[in-house]
Amino acid sequence: MITIDPKEVSTGRLHGMMLGAIGPRPIAFASTIDTDGVPNLSPFSFFNVFSANPPILIFSPARRVRDNTSKHTLDNVHATKEVVINIVNYDIVQQMSLSSTEYATGVNEFVKAGLTMVPSTKVEPFRVGESPVQFECKVREVVALGEEGGAGNLVICEVLLMHVKEAVLDDEGKIDQHKIDQVARMGGNWYTRAKTGMFEVPKPVTTLGIGVDTLPESIRLSSVLTGNDLGKLGNVEALPREADIRQFLADHPEIKAQIISENPTEIHKFAKQYLDQNDITTAWNILAANK
Repeated sequence: MITIDPKEVSTGRLHGMMLGAIGPRPIAFASTIDTDGVPNLSPFSFFNVFSANPPILIFSPARRVRDNTSKHTLDNVHATKEVVINIVNYDIVQQMSLSSTEYATGVNEFVKAGLTMVPSTKVEPFRVGESPVQFECKVREVVALGEEGGAGNLVICEVLLMHVKEAVLDDEGKIDQHKIDQVARMGGNWYTRAKTGMFEVPKPVTTLGIGVDTLPESIRLSSVLTGNDLGKLGNVEALPREADIRQFLADHPEIKAQIISENPTEIHKFAKQYLDQNDITTAWNILAANK
C-alpha cells in the first residue's frame, strides 16, 4: 500500500488519485446564463442531493488547476444566482462530454453539443430538452473552499421546480431506474452506466471539437445517427481532408466497394457500426466520402 500526503504531491496527482478512488459520481449538467443572457452548459461530477425539505442540491465547480482561473459556470452563478441542473443519461453522454470542451466566452455549448434549449418556468437558464430530469434552482450560497487552483466552490442550490419525463416513470409514477438509464463519472476517461457497467468516453480534444453545429446537414439531421453518434463526430479537431479521404479509400478497397453504390441511409448505418466501436476516423472517412 502506498501512502499519499496531500501536502507532498502535486495537485494534479492528488486530483487524479481522488477521482480514481471516489466513484461512481453523479453528474450535474449545469445550465447557466451570464449577465448578458448568453447560455452556458457544463458538466460537474462533484455533485449530489443533500436535503429534501428544503430540497437542496450541491455541486462544485473547481478552480482550474493549471492556471487558477474560474469556470464560466461559477462566474455565472455568482452573478445571477440561478442554475438548472440536468440529469445525464446514457443517450446524451457523448454530447455532455463534448460540452465540457473549454470553448471561448460567449460560445453556446447547447449549440456546439447539439442539445435542445427549453425555456425554464421560474429561472432564466434553459433546460436541456433531452435530459430525463431537470431541476430549476435558485442559488442560496456559494462557499469557496480555497483560493488556489483545484479549490472547489460549493454551489448550494434550492430546487424550485423539478421536471421529469413521463417515459422514465413506472406504473406507480415513480422513476424507473432501468428506464432513466443514468451514467456516472469515474477516474480518467471512465464512466459507468448504472444498469450495465463501465465504459470509456475519450476526453474532448485538447484544442476545440468542431461541434455538432458544424456537421454537414445531411449528417446532423440523419435518421440513423443518434445524439451520442453526433457527439463523437463533433469531438474532432477538423473534418477529413479530401486527400486523406482518397488515401483512406485506396487503402481500404473493401470499404470503398461497400459504400460506392449505397444510398445515404445505408451509408450512415455502415458508418454507425464503426462509431459503435469508437473508430471515429473510419466513420468520418465513410461519411465524408459520400457527403
